[in-house]
Amino acid sequence: MTDTTTEKVARPHSAAPPVRKTQAPRQVRLRRGLTPWLFLAAPLILLITFTYAPVANMVAYSFTDWDGVSPELSYTGAENYAEIFTRAELFQVFFVSGYYLAASVVQIAAALYFATILSFNVRFRNFFKGVLFFPYLINGVAIGFVFLYFFQDGGTLDSVLRLLGVESDRAWLGTSTSANVSLAGVSVWRYMGLNFVLFLGAIQSIPGELYEAAELDGASRWHQFRYIIAPGIRPVLSLSVILSISGSLSVFEIPYIMTGGATGTETFVIQTVKLAFQFNKTGLASAAAVVLLLIILAVTWVQRRLVPDDKVDLV
Repeated sequence: MTDTTTEKVARPHSAAPPVRKTQAPRQVRLRRGLTPWLFLAAPLILLITFTYAPVANMVAYSFTDWDGVSPELSYTGAENYAEIFTRAELFQVFFVSGYYLAASVVQIAAALYFATILSFNVRFRNFFKGVLFFPYLINGVAIGFVFLYFFQDGGTLDSVLRLLGVESDRAWLGTSTSANVSLAGVSVWRYMGLNFVLFLGAIQSIPGELYEAAELDGASRWHQFRYIIAPGIRPVLSLSVILSISGSLSVFEIPYIMTGGATGTETFVIQTVKLAFQFNKTGLASAAAVVLLLIILAVTWVQRRLVPDDKVDLV
């Protein structure tokens, strides 16, 4: 009797059926699509309520003769805009912005200089960083009152000059030129810290290997600034120029607190505020605000066209 063994014949496994991607129910897909908008709802409502709605109202008021108090207002068309462009005294205040524009050049140059110096290994550099940025943290009203006593007759500036042997009987805020130069100097002191921090952050984002390679090649600090730092911070420098130009055209806080626009220091924004709240010409003030907004947008557009924001590649 022979033993018979059963051989198991291996059968090829049948291919598994393809897994079908089941689509999520319609309610689930709808919920996923609405979830981002639910998170954006609150900031969008705040943005529309406190930014775009007031701008729309301002544009609407610019075509009326509203005095800011009366519940009634009448449509006047483009008369307010015609008055702005035909009355020379309304546009002469833009010449005051020239002082702040020149001050912004000094401000950017000084901020770039200090940011470059303090980006290298310098003793007490953290202390100097805090000193340079501190003025930007102070409230603008407090700065205005501090420098009001600083520039007054017999004030801090005159006392310091007398200690240095310089006798000065100048009324620093008494004439148009000296007052505007003094106010522009205050703006440099206050806003240089912002540009300083922007430049310092941009410089520190440049890879350190580039500095090491430049030092091995014998490059001086000036060559490192010219060929590494300056091209690397070009986008931030362009942003600072835009902010400086727009800020020079819309100066308000410091001259309004220190002089109230007297002695030839009135800016376009101070004039607009006076039109609205002192002379009760809210319609004309709204038109002036729209004109200022368009000028700033036009200057920004031209600057962006002349200096495009190209991608920087230093490697």
